[in-house]
Amino acid sequence: MRFLVTGTAGFIGFHLAHRLLQAGHEVVGVDGLTDYYDVALKRARVARLAALPGFSSHEFLLEQPGAFMTLMGEARPDVVVHLAAQAGVRYSLEHPEAYVAGNVVGTFQVLEGCRAHPVRHLLFASTSSAYGGNPTVPFRETDRAVWPLTIYAASKLAGEAMAHSYAHLWKIPTTAFRFFTVYGPWGRPDMALFLFTRKILAGEPIEVYDHGRAVRDFTYIDDLVESISRLIDRPPPPPGSAPVSAADTLSPVAPFRMVNIGGGRPVSVAAMLDALEASLGVRAVRHLRDLPPGDVERTEASPDLLRDLVGYVPSTPLETGIPAFVAWYRAQYGIDR
Repeated sequence: MRFLVTGTAGFIGFHLAHRLLQAGHEVVGVDGLTDYYDVALKRARVARLAALPGFSSHEFLLEQPGAFMTLMGEARPDVVVHLAAQAGVRYSLEHPEAYVAGNVVGTFQVLEGCRAHPVRHLLFASTSSAYGGNPTVPFRETDRAVWPLTIYAASKLAGEAMAHSYAHLWKIPTTAFRFFTVYGPWGRPDMALFLFTRKILAGEPIEVYDHGRAVRDFTYIDDLVESISRLIDRPPPPPGSAPVSAADTLSPVAPFRMVNIGGGRPVSVAAMLDALEASLGVRAVRHLRDLPPGDVERTEASPDLLRDLVGYVPSTPLETGIPAFVAWYRAQYGIDR
């Protein structure tokens, strides 16, 4: 099949595109290569994809009027996977305009492209941050998500709502998935594991928020890509179809479904740090800090719907995933010790 994947210079988009190309599919990649973090890392990801047959790359911002529509008309993909976004909870406190432009306006352009050039399946990446102030764990897709704590979360909720309306109006089969703290090789430098690794190896202290008590449902990148790959083949059926189980979020008025991608096995940040220190062979100097605005104390996915749909749940433990990340980091940055 021919896929159009947005965000192919990003962490998740790179891994998914690589998986699709290795499976023999064509991938049309789009990325704005913004300088939110190291552009050299983004270009290194794209270079790896460009070495594989079936990949073509396009560089523009999704919010640029007409750009995505033109590409859709040229590419005519079977499936669109929309992963491009302005990410980062804390960055949104200082640069909220980037989230409205990238995540709201950019997603609108993607939806317009899929309206004008219909696809078999549109898959859209949201976030566990959408659950916001929801006090009930594990987070279930059927929970009300009406208390976003940051403009990042609000922008993703807006994307979900717009995607549902387009699915209803234009009969676009759409799956939105909420990610839970994804990590692994080629990860994002702004995320905790990457930051901690860099600072620990440099002999610098690290800031540990909520005194290490915060709990996260960590998802290894290979598990995430496996989940997305399986969901590609499960587009939501038309309205009126029977749900697959009591956990199903199939819309009664649109071919639309929301799915968590997380293992439901949360771990404290302190325990994650213990595993990282063991892998690095270095102890961290930990400066304990209070939880910053916009952060939540705990994330935990209910994996029931994902299991019901595709028979798979992320299961890679930190004791396996962190050493894989550390090995990549050492090789990528030429660090022997």
